[in-house]
Amino acid sequence: MAVASRLAVARVAPDGGAAGRRRRRRGRPVVAVPTAGRGRGGAVAASPPTEEAVQTTEPLTMEDLVAYLVSGCKPKENWRIGTEHEKFGFEVDTLRPIKYDQIRDILNGLAERFDWDKIVEENNVIGLKQGKQSISLEPGGQFELSGAPLETLHQTCAEVNSHLYQVKAVGEEMRIGFLGIGFQPKWALSDIPIMPKGRYEIMRNYMPKVGSLGLDMMFRTCTVQVNLDFSSEQDMIRKFRTGLALQPIATAIFANSPFKEGKPNGYLSLRSHIWTDTDNNRSGMLPFVFDDSFGFERYVDYALDVPMYFVYRNKKYIDCTGMSFRDFMVGKLPQAPGELPTLNDWENHLTTIFPEVRLKRYLEMRGADGGPWRRLCALPAFWVGLLYDEESLQSISDMTSDWTNEEREMLRRKVPVTGLKTPFRDGYVRDLAEEILQLSKNGLERRGYKEVGVTPAERLLNLYETKWQRRVDPVFQELLY
Repeated sequence: MAVASRLAVARVAPDGGAAGRRRRRRGRPVVAVPTAGRGRGGAVAASPPTEEAVQTTEPLTMEDLVAYLVSGCKPKENWRIGTEHEKFGFEVDTLRPIKYDQIRDILNGLAERFDWDKIVEENNVIGLKQGKQSISLEPGGQFELSGAPLETLHQTCAEVNSHLYQVKAVGEEMRIGFLGIGFQPKWALSDIPIMPKGRYEIMRNYMPKVGSLGLDMMFRTCTVQVNLDFSSEQDMIRKFRTGLALQPIATAIFANSPFKEGKPNGYLSLRSHIWTDTDNNRSGMLPFVFDDSFGFERYVDYALDVPMYFVYRNKKYIDCTGMSFRDFMVGKLPQAPGELPTLNDWENHLTTIFPEVRLKRYLEMRGADGGPWRRLCALPAFWVGLLYDEESLQSISDMTSDWTNEEREMLRRKVPVTGLKTPFRDGYVRDLAEEILQLSKNGLERRGYKEVGVTPAERLLNLYETKWQRRVDPVFQELLY
């Protein structure tokens, strides 16, 4: 396409752009300005969006936006595995959520001891970067590792273990622990601290206007996410459809959020349920992905009409909630009159869309609850065994090809309550899960790996009713990182 040269200019370097090219200076704050997103293109999720890579001399076109997604296609030998996982920090002595000043001290400790670069926004340390990994803060102070794109699951597990070791080493000295679970089990929304990040202030004000559970999503949930590659538009379509169909199955297998404010909440995955009433303009199962006309262009068309959150200019977030990127494309944002978007703005916008599977220059599987240390390698293994093995992918595609939009939506809404016991056709989700796990295991064996997971939520509920004597506090020790 004619935009290839502009894409080449817009894309930051694989090492993370200007900040990544600097020699690391131990203990000194570094303001990182790569593009928002994940490390696959040198991007850092924790950092403010960039403005420096492109200043367009002509308006962006639909072809530019499509070409951006197309640029993610890569041959199978270059496919990688990316993981992102969140966890709750808490005071060991009180179990209370940690505040920003405690988080700042942890980030500074990690930077000093383990040689991370600091990411700063308005003089606040809001994250860290090391190579293609980054640590970021979610709205309620949840710690997130956005891992590097890695070749094998062994490397993925090593990355996870190294990160958790570092966080634990620094946290223990401060009497701070980290909890692997999908929803804050003890504390009310009013107890959760607010992080000093500009985009989150915009989201916090906007969420109550578009759903009843958006603030819970922001402040009281944690997830584990797997990011995977595709080779072509057709490969992307197969993986997108398969990922969407199976997302409720993954939710059931990894359900791990059964408590709220000290007692059972009626769900096995409250985190997943919360997404059904957060902001339906930017979340859900995307039925259009299953239309014959679906491809990169159709996803761009969808994203153009998803309401925006912000534009980032002069190191400030400009609130553009309710406006569309389509308006922005023709200079019709009242909040930024005459401004036209860059490809960086487009990349930033794509990070504010939250369907069960999200397309950027790779595919994000977003349906699993946060979990304990010993389970963080299981989710990437689940998806890699299914989507990176042709035989397993074809089997899953055949299995799910006649599922209807109504059935997929039913699974999304019922699985958070009944998990593996959810009825489906002539059986239960458990039956599907067993078959799917076997396909995943087979796919991993053809790669040389054997990792599958089991559901923890019902085990937690059993402990609550028995050993814990209907108290939720022991979960902080049970799922301590």
